Amino acid sequence: MEGSVFAQIVNFASFGKLYTCREFQPGYEIPDFSSPSETDPEKAHSDGSTNTTVISGSTVFVTFTKDDPENPKNWSTTKKVFVTVQILLLTFAMYVGSSIYTPAIAEISEDYGISTVAAITPLSVFVFGYGVGPIVLSPLSEHPAIGRLWIYMVCQGISICLMVPLALAPNLGAMLALRFIMGITVSPALATGGATLGDMYEIAYLPFALAFWSISAICGPVFGPVLGGVFAQVLNWHWTIWIWMIIAAAVFVFLFFCFPETSGAHILHNRARRLQKINPSVKYTTESDEEWRAMSNKEVAYQILLRPLVIIFSEPIVFFLDAYIGLSYAILYTWFEAFPMVFSELHGFNLIQTGLTYLGLIVGGLLAAFLYIPVVYKTFTKPVVERGEFPPVALFMKIALFGAILFPISIFMFGWTSHKNVHWIVPVIAGMLNVLGQYFIFQTVFNYLSGSYHRFIASVFAGNGLFRSGMAGAFPLFARAMFVKLGPDSFPVGFGCTLLGCLSALMILIPIVLIRYGERLKGGSKWAN
Repeated sequence: MEGSVFAQIVNFASFGKLYTCREFQPGYEIPDFSSPSETDPEKAHSDGSTNTTVISGSTVFVTFTKDDPENPKNWSTTKKVFVTVQILLLTFAMYVGSSIYTPAIAEISEDYGISTVAAITPLSVFVFGYGVGPIVLSPLSEHPAIGRLWIYMVCQGISICLMVPLALAPNLGAMLALRFIMGITVSPALATGGATLGDMYEIAYLPFALAFWSISAICGPVFGPVLGGVFAQVLNWHWTIWIWMIIAAAVFVFLFFCFPETSGAHILHNRARRLQKINPSVKYTTESDEEWRAMSNKEVAYQILLRPLVIIFSEPIVFFLDAYIGLSYAILYTWFEAFPMVFSELHGFNLIQTGLTYLGLIVGGLLAAFLYIPVVYKTFTKPVVERGEFPPVALFMKIALFGAILFPISIFMFGWTSHKNVHWIVPVIAGMLNVLGQYFIFQTVFNYLSGSYHRFIASVFAGNGLFRSGMAGAFPLFARAMFVKLGPDSFPVGFGCTLLGCLSALMILIPIVLIRYGERLKGGSKWAN
């Protein structure tokens, strides 16, 4: 595909003879640029409808036209879907590795001579890594000179290379170091995937794309134990890493040949560079380039490192919604401890059978999307498309109530149906309902945040990723001890799930409060829209 890494390499190697950019094709004419006032910089602007560029003084600002074929929002539906599928595959391939080795924890404990808690730490450090990664990598993907494509491909390539020493790791220390680095390098798939979809889809249809993408974000870590259980039982724990590498490499090759750049800022940056070569007497630039040049190193460091944390701790709405998402995500990773206790130790399942029980979580995610998409279309997309009316963001908190109520109920159900005399399908159904509720919480919270803090959404989401991953990485470290200590033996996860269910039930207050007082809380904020 034009614009892919393969196309760029071939274009460079052939000195521009293959995959030639349209500016360098025979017959191309530089547009006749004009502006409202060549001497008044404040009147020069990007109208985004009829002109490719506008002029400020002697500087030409390159923009998209209304029907510009290079603008990702103008791509055909087929191309958008094709690129979306690639993002889904990338997200799945990277995040299946977070949990793929967990069925082999007992084998790793024996091989390394370590405790079960120590053997679970590679899961935690991986999650910590993809919480830290977006703090730096997400802002880099917004830089007009860098874009998203090379961030994806370089990070994915590094991850695949690190899988070799990971599969051959001689001790726990090596495994921890490699898993943390890999957590950072896989993070763009989850942290920037939504931004890539936002590059292509108009706001009215973006929730649909995000809904499908979220399925892959859930199915990745959930499918890990399904796949890992097979290879851990038939072969050994090393093969849980090898099969992950095979999947990731296959997706990498697919993206290498087919995935294009979607960042409008980067596409315009490259267009300006090409026009500069054609007409050196005029300075071609973009608004995004000039914004980055105007920022000092101190401002860049603040925007990347500090602003996400400042917003979290100065905005009550952001803090409590981050805590809600963090708890939900942490409970998802807690299942990697609870499921083996229930299905392997209580019901006597082998590794493959225990892995298959995670398919219930995947069914929950698919069912959630099936229910969520029609609701969003009727309440959000239809008013926007038909009447041009944007519903208030409180709408998403009303939708969230369904998931907020179902979420703790499913946790209680899982805890108190996990008994040897209760059929194993019942806790599997509870897990399915848990992911269904969690899906509604995730989708609605992210839409609420993006609608409330649009100007600073990159910082809000970066902080959310750090908060969420910190909690999700910490919970598996104490989950087993919590279940064992609280007991009882006949219901091994009963009181532990009761504790988690009570915490989740308290969180129901968050959407209720935001429905009634959300606008008032945002009224005095310097960060909210």
